[in-house]
Amino acid sequence: MAEFKEISPDAPIADKAMNWLDNRFPASKLYKEHLSEYYAPKNFNFWYIFGSLALLVLVIQIVTGIFLTMNYKPEASLAFGSVEYIMRDVPWGWLIRYMHSTGASAFFVVVYMHMFRGLIYGSYRKPRELIWVFGCAIFLALMAEAFMGYLLPWGQMSYWGAQVIVNLFAAIPFIGPDLALLIRGDYVVGDATLNRFFAFHVIAVPLVLLGLVVAHIIALHEVGSNNPDGVEVKGPNAPRDANGHPLDAIPFHPYYTVHDIFGVSIFLMIFSAIIFFAPEFGGYFLEYNNFIPADPLKTPLHIAPVWYFTPYYSMLRAITSEMMYALIACVLAGAVLGVLKAKIAGLFKLIIVGAAVAVVGAMLLIDAKFWGVVVMGGAVVILFFLPWLDNSEVKSIRYRPSWNKYLYGIFVINFLVLGYLGVQPPSAIGERVSQVGTLFYFGFFLLMPWWSRLGTFKRVPDRVIFAAH
Repeated sequence: MAEFKEISPDAPIADKAMNWLDNRFPASKLYKEHLSEYYAPKNFNFWYIFGSLALLVLVIQIVTGIFLTMNYKPEASLAFGSVEYIMRDVPWGWLIRYMHSTGASAFFVVVYMHMFRGLIYGSYRKPRELIWVFGCAIFLALMAEAFMGYLLPWGQMSYWGAQVIVNLFAAIPFIGPDLALLIRGDYVVGDATLNRFFAFHVIAVPLVLLGLVVAHIIALHEVGSNNPDGVEVKGPNAPRDANGHPLDAIPFHPYYTVHDIFGVSIFLMIFSAIIFFAPEFGGYFLEYNNFIPADPLKTPLHIAPVWYFTPYYSMLRAITSEMMYALIACVLAGAVLGVLKAKIAGLFKLIIVGAAVAVVGAMLLIDAKFWGVVVMGGAVVILFFLPWLDNSEVKSIRYRPSWNKYLYGIFVINFLVLGYLGVQPPSAIGERVSQVGTLFYFGFFLLMPWWSRLGTFKRVPDRVIFAAH
């Protein structure tokens, strides 16, 4: 048993209570390790507020979700009516529902910004690979959570959107039809599907999400935060003061708690403005077709997912029979490049050639619909491998060749264009642009081992660059 720390009988009651708690639970120790004595680089900027905002939105979603669940009926004949009941008859139900629907979009906004910051500052590089992998797993769980929650209002668009996405699993060879049936629980999206999605949305996925968030934060506090300069402030050669604290870092509390509170105040003003003045946000946050009860006998003219899925949906639609020939050419070119340029043993080169031949054969034999699903999933999965794809000499974009900034800018524009096209009805020109955008998206990552080493790099400073203000 641990030795109890004694305190003076004359100590204030608050100190006695804290001592009693510390003898049984490491409250003060945790506070020091993760707040007051957790040293973070002193040159954090605007991009470093989105992690705390993501935690805030997660709390908002959990709290509002609890209150919505109290009045929601996960039954096909009652689901839509229960949502309307929440909006009209439950005290402040409209506010809770709008907070939850706006929070879903806000969650993806801050997560996308958080991921982009990691991308430009190299926050996925050694020793933070596991932080990035946990973050990508959070993103994947968040997508699953959003998709399953999207069906629950049982509106026309949510019903048919779920029908389309679940049917994609049927394109998987051999196991596809049985897998789609297992997911739906029936031959069409119905009451069984709604109950399954409700259980996953309310219990299973949130538990996974919370576990991944905890793992993400633990991994972050183990190796320390990155910074805009990509300089290790806690490394063995980092300058330290007489107490052993890094000179280029400051305690997270109170400095960055105040920094984050300011960011939270700005965010809440924008968040509140959307809730009270534009909760549907022009049909992007809440589609107008979802104010119509689900009708299995009437298909909407245009079925599109929520805006935060549209870049990947656009990639899915880009894979046509014609596009398959371009993908085959890319696979063959990649295999040739790998064999000629990669510094690996001959056996591995033979494996590359064999794998390329097998993939090309599969592309010729299996329907393009399946490869569309593969591309859509691969667009997310490829993010997990980013720490090992980037071979740049430096972490931060600040010290990379200038043309890298333009390349990252084109990548962002390309992603936004794909998102826009995913909302629009199919068209010939939209299909062609989506195909080019899909090739660029994957080319950005798959060619990164080569292009990330090109150009003249700037000298990385020994210490972080910080301008007091």
